[in-house]
Amino acid sequence: MNPRERRRYSRHLLIPEVGLAGQQRLREARVLVVGAGGLGSPALQYLAAAGVGRIGIVDDDTVDETNLQRQTIFGEADVGRPKAVVAAERVHALNSLVSVDALTLPLDASNARDLVRLYDAVLDCTDRFPTRYLINDACYLEDRPDVYGSIFRFDGQVSIFRRGAGPCYRCLYPEPPPQESRPTCAEGGVLGTLAGVVGTWQAGEALKLLLGIGQPLIGRLLLVDTLAARVREVRFERDPECALCGTGAIGSIAAQRYEDAPLAGPVEEIEAGELAAALEQATLLDVREPHEAILGSVDGAIRMPASELESRMHELDTAKTYVVACRVGAKSLWAVRRLHEAGFARVVHLRGGLLAYAARHEEFAFF
Repeated sequence: MNPRERRRYSRHLLIPEVGLAGQQRLREARVLVVGAGGLGSPALQYLAAAGVGRIGIVDDDTVDETNLQRQTIFGEADVGRPKAVVAAERVHALNSLVSVDALTLPLDASNARDLVRLYDAVLDCTDRFPTRYLINDACYLEDRPDVYGSIFRFDGQVSIFRRGAGPCYRCLYPEPPPQESRPTCAEGGVLGTLAGVVGTWQAGEALKLLLGIGQPLIGRLLLVDTLAARVREVRFERDPECALCGTGAIGSIAAQRYEDAPLAGPVEEIEAGELAAALEQATLLDVREPHEAILGSVDGAIRMPASELESRMHELDTAKTYVVACRVGAKSLWAVRRLHEAGFARVVHLRGGLLAYAARHEEFAFF
């Protein structure tokens, strides 16, 4: 280690559990971060600052203005640019001693194992259930630790899934929840600082794994509640019936499904560009919750939060036509199906929600 490195990492070298040998291990380590968003932003910055020798960044998305509230690796001038490219630039600017791989591609079943194989540890900083299962499976099959994190509103989770050492993600969550019951950050929001807490914790767990120190979160799920300022731990065991690591499991990515299954039953939908014409003969049923609706509304819409739909359905007329909408389309899709079950035949779903409509009309603020 040259004098420049010794000075830069001097505060690590003073820690007995790290020292010179540990810092050299970090310099030789390779870490793959999947997702350069809310969790990936702090994780990437701290991994780079710590001196991890090679960092891969997988993200096929571009920077959006709504990302800036929590994705601190980006700035206003980056809006519209590829996240992986911008994040790689920031990492290199933070620590020029670190090599960075900017991978502007989607992680899928065709490339997951090949990518995971190239690194010593993987950080799951994604927000999609199919991708979480894919990362888990690829890490298990390639014998790489999966450092998992997730956030929603005020709550976060952190854990580590490692083959031979404990349970996998499928042991914890055998099946993903139905699509219509999964609120995303775009739908339900997230406290910006929570991303920093959880993403930094993921980076810390990765460093412990690379250094071989401490007690990693294997078989332990850390639950972070920022609203109550409370951290709890839940222990869980390997599931002998697990589809991946259980007895008699197939243990193959090719045998698994990594896309959401189609929702049951047909739903008539319209695109955002068709809404104005549709409302000439229909009424907009806005099922956003009150805290979402304060961001803007459409004249003439009926406001009926999804949480009140069951108790207020009698206020609607089965003979009328309704276009059902929420912010991004998750709650409204559930509402359409529930209305169908209740006998409402003239119900249409707005694909992409009011956020997609607002993108076409600057006078609205459905962000």
